[in-house]
Amino acid sequence: MDRIPQPPPEVRSEVAAEADFSLIRYAQCWEDTDVLLEALAIRPGDACFSVGSGGDNTLAMLSRDPGRVVAVDLSPAQNAVLELKAAGFAMLGHDELLELVGAAPSARRARLYAHARNALPPAARAYWDARARVIERGLSAAGKFERYFALFRRVVLPLVHSRRDLDALFEPRDAAGRRRFYDERWNNRRWRALFRAFFSRRVMGWLGRDTRFFRYAEGDVAERILARTEHALAELDPSSNPYLHWIAYGRFGSTLPYVWRAENHEPIRRNLARLEVRLASVESSLAAAAGASLDRFNLSDVFEYLSPEASDAVFADVARCARPGARVAYWNMMAPRRRPEALAGRLRPLEDESRRFHSRAATFFYGAFEVDQAEAPRA
Repeated sequence: MDRIPQPPPEVRSEVAAEADFSLIRYAQCWEDTDVLLEALAIRPGDACFSVGSGGDNTLAMLSRDPGRVVAVDLSPAQNAVLELKAAGFAMLGHDELLELVGAAPSARRARLYAHARNALPPAARAYWDARARVIERGLSAAGKFERYFALFRRVVLPLVHSRRDLDALFEPRDAAGRRRFYDERWNNRRWRALFRAFFSRRVMGWLGRDTRFFRYAEGDVAERILARTEHALAELDPSSNPYLHWIAYGRFGSTLPYVWRAENHEPIRRNLARLEVRLASVESSLAAAAGASLDRFNLSDVFEYLSPEASDAVFADVARCARPGARVAYWNMMAPRRRPEALAGRLRPLEDESRRFHSRAATFFYGAFEVDQAEAPRA
């Protein structure tokens, strides 16, 4: 019961022809919201464009008082995820919403959903009415990618480390202490071998993402993710990383992503009327957008799934519909994409900022985080 019909042909894209988008792939956003918001630097009144995905980052953008946020996704299931979270903000208090989405334990999710559903559009209401068990188990665990991490948590981690070692990983330490713990206690031969096997291109494609999502991937997938994981465990602070907490324990604990923090609940709630959710591809949406009409772009990791030619076309449409000073943010995992040289006078990479943001991103498995800024067209 986790599938609904594919989107009609007019909203499909290159990647839709390669993979099934009728299921929930991401119940959460696995891109660091704090880094994204700082990079976008949304100003009051800005017109924003966002890939819907798991909804968290799109909703977080509302907290910065934009004029509008247009969220697009070619998956009806992903739009339903975003719309349920938005309905929760509209109808529930902060603690109730954490329970509904599975960010906090609950025995009353069915009752909370019954209240939140009053704010759902008809298609999303019908979708979730037919999925009571998903609601009861907690939405945040419902995606294919979240189930992949759950398998890692239940099967792989216990073969490598005891619960005592796992808990010790999340104890606060200074930088030298984190490096010493990683080198002397965590980074053993079994960890490296099982990690490489589980996060290989084949296994991750089969269980976590989709094998066709790696069509344009470059290099050794597992080896690059292992290096990024070492950075997260030894250089960054695991004790304050909500994404690592979820992977390790299946819950956030006292560390919450931006969208679920109490101080952001009301700013998001009061701007919900500025959210527009559309069933459409990034390509078709940007191609149809008016020139000089958008200020901020959250493109997620959309280029991961597109050919170089299709990526260049998206960049060209971004440059065409971006107002001078607009910011464009996107993540590269295994398929490196940057704006083509032909757009050098229209989109300027903010290279120093991009590297700085990427170095501290709590969602550590991406190979790069890119931020571009639109320039005024030359006369």
